[in-house]
Formats: sequence, structure tokens, C-alpha cells
Amino acid sequence: MVGITAFGAYLPRMRLQKQVIADANAWFDPGLKGLAKGEKAICNWDEDTITMAVEAYQDCLGNAPGQAPAALLLASTTLPFADRQNSVVVAEALNLDTSDLRTMDITCSQRAATSGLLSALDIAAAGKEAVLVASEHRKAKCASREEMLYGDGAAAIAVGSENVIAELVASQSQAVDFIDHYRGEGQDFDYGWEERWVRDEGYMKIVPDAVNALLSKASVSAGDIAHFVLPTDQGRVPPMVAKKLGIKAEAVADNLLQSVGITGAAHVMLLLAHRLEQAVAGDLVLVAGFGQGCDVLLFKVTDAIAGKQAAGKGVSGHLSNGRPETNYNKYQSFNNLLEKELGKRSEVNKQGYLSAMYRARGLTNSFLGGKCTACDTVQMPKHKYCVNPECGAFDTQVDHPMAGAMGTIATWTADTLTFDYNPPAYFGMVTFEEGGRIMMDMSEVDAETFDTGSQVALHFRLKQIDDQAGFRKYFWKAIQV
Repeated sequence: MVGITAFGAYLPRMRLQKQVIADANAWFDPGLKGLAKGEKAICNWDEDTITMAVEAYQDCLGNAPGQAPAALLLASTTLPFADRQNSVVVAEALNLDTSDLRTMDITCSQRAATSGLLSALDIAAAGKEAVLVASEHRKAKCASREEMLYGDGAAAIAVGSENVIAELVASQSQAVDFIDHYRGEGQDFDYGWEERWVRDEGYMKIVPDAVNALLSKASVSAGDIAHFVLPTDQGRVPPMVAKKLGIKAEAVADNLLQSVGITGAAHVMLLLAHRLEQAVAGDLVLVAGFGQGCDVLLFKVTDAIAGKQAAGKGVSGHLSNGRPETNYNKYQSFNNLLEKELGKRSEVNKQGYLSAMYRARGLTNSFLGGKCTACDTVQMPKHKYCVNPECGAFDTQVDHPMAGAMGTIATWTADTLTFDYNPPAYFGMVTFEEGGRIMMDMSEVDAETFDTGSQVALHFRLKQIDDQAGFRKYFWKAIQV
């Protein structure tokens, strides 16, 4: 039996209220008011496709370092690096054993995630475990339909042949150069075609053809489908496709348009994870990924689904963990949609010294501390000498993963002079429950409740962005729990 063994997701805490976008731009396009219902998940300035992928994997399989899968696949059309394997950064941030790990970036289509999932299932069929992470952080032009509809998020699906919670019954792929939208090389924004044409010629013809071929192959009736996942920014399309196929209306998955927004290539996995939270043994789950053709996968939920949830919050948990954001200017600034005067203090040298970063990657990427084999003292960062004054042993430190550790704020400062994309800049001393302490930046601070003694968790985030060289530096930050 081959199929899904675990699932997880991540949604940024910030939820931009769509009404503020409409209020700012309705003078130019009154039609935006019709899309102003609800909210959408948006990245903080220090979040991107890589950081969200790390979060989604942890939500799927947990924070603690474990046995690495045979393969880690990252699907996205908004990868931060065009020529640096992004999935390797994710793997090191997760402190996976990379000595025998296949990594792959899958991109250039909105069905990148379903195509990646099919590849992961092929690996599982060979008797190995694989994880597909899909993550997306798309930009959209101001006052555009896409700005109202696009959201940010990520999801992770683990596959294998043991402890399967949703068995793969059959799959079908169809390649068609149907261009509903595109983004050319060097361009920041998608260029979309007319909605009705995309609906009638794309979704209503290509998807049914692929689904019918799959149902015929699997000898399954459309009426037996319990969950139908079809991501699209056209809210009426999934019910229309379902009706044409003979799938029950109640089987159609909520596209989360008013609570998350469309998270691009990640959305199909996000919706799949959401439906798995609701599924029971015996349910048939039909998943369709649309983009230059269609991938269709049919799963049957097994008895192992009972009591099985994401290792972390899951989609439902992240949906309830949002913080309303009404500052449209902040959203534009975080997404570089306007040129802002950042002040002289922002003009520091942000060059990435690649050799130094490589040597320090155990700390910067994986957040490894040290543990003394003589006295078991944990320290951050790892040094040659043990910091325990009663020990002081030399060269007894072994790597000790700290990324999943909980910490407490010992000291902190809110600095309005130091440059930060979201001032004031919070930083201070964090002490860890199992030992060790380190000065850290802090993110997503709630000024009303944050203080000395606040408990924090560690999250992989952007530390600096070198716009001139096009390079991004990552590190771990403390976030209040």
C-alpha cells in the first residue's frame, strides 16, 4: 500500500482585511468592492517561500529532528533563488540528515505541487519515504483582482508504504499548453487572461476530461467521491465542475477564498490537508491540480486516519491563529510594491560572505548548539570549552539540536534607532529550558503582552535582504507563544 502518511500546513499570522484594499483603490476600480469579503493570509517581512516551507514540514512531522525521508521535494513558483537549490536550505533548516537525501525544486506551473506529489509517490512505491512541501508567496499589482485574491501559505504531505492514512488508488496526468495566466522571465507579476474563457475552455473541459479518465481507470463512480479538491480563484468553478462530473455538491472542498486567499501552487496541498482533517475511513478523496494541463489523484482514506492530525496546528489551527491587519501600507511595504524611504541606517553592508556562512551553517541554518559529553551542559553557541565553571572540559562538545527548544525572555530591548522593516526592532537574551542562552532577534511581538519571562518558540526567518546582490540571509528568531 502506497499513499499519504502525514500532513501539515502553515499560514502566516497576519491576515490583511480585503476591505482595506478595496477602500484604497475603489476610486480607480469600483469593481474591487465585490471581492472585498473576508481576509487573506500575508507574510511578515521576514517570511518567504523557504521559511513557510520549513514551518509546514514541522507542522507535518514535528520539530524534533528525526530520520530524514529519502527525498524532500519543494514545489513553488515563487522560489527566492533562481540558481540555488531552495529545497537544500529547507533541509538544513530542518536539520535533516543530508548525507543520503534527494532534494528537488519543482516550479513553473500551478500544478507543480500535484506533479511533485506524483513523483514523491513514485519514490514511495520503491519502498522509501518522501515529503512534498508546497509553498507560495506571490506578488500582485496594486488595485488588481489578483491582489484581492492571492494569499500566502504552505502545506506538506508525507508519503510512504507504512502507516498509510490515505491510499493512492489511481492517478491521471494530462499535458495541455492552455495559458490561463503566465509570468515571464524577470517579471514580478502574473499576466492573466479573461476569466470566462479560462473557466469555459480550461476548467470546464480539461479537468473533466482528466477526471473521467481517472474514474474509468479506477472503476469508481463520481457519486462515490466524498471530497473533491480543485483549487481556483474562481469560487463558482469547483461546484460547476463537480456538477458536470456527477460529484455531490457537499463533496466540494471550501477553497478558503475569504479566509486565506489562493496560495498558488501550494493551494491544492493546503486544501488536501484541510479535507484530511475532516475525512473518515473509507472516504474517497479526489484531488485535481490545474495548470498547463491537469494532474488528478484519487485516494482512499484508511482506518489509520482515526485520531490522526497534523503534528502541529494543521490548517484548522492556523486558520484560528490569525491576527487581523488593516494597514494596507504595511502590506505594500513588505511586498516591495512601493518605493519607501528606509533611512540611512538601512544602508549598511548586507553582503553575504559565502565562505563564512558555509562554515557557520550548523548554527545559522540548523540552529545547532553544543552539549558537553563530560557534564551534559547545553550551551549556545557550541564552543571548544564547556561553559560550566565546574567542568571547563576541552573538545567535549557534540552537536545538540535547539530548533525545537522552548525559551524564555531574559532581557529585551525595543530599538527605534536600529533599522528594521517593521520597527521597533526587538532583540534580547533568550534562555532555553534545557540549558543554553543566546542573543536573538524577535518577531511578531505583541507589545501589550510581551515582557521579561515571556515564553518563546524558535522559527526560521529572514534576517537580512541584500536587494543589490539579490541575496537573502536566514537565521532563527524568537516568537512569543
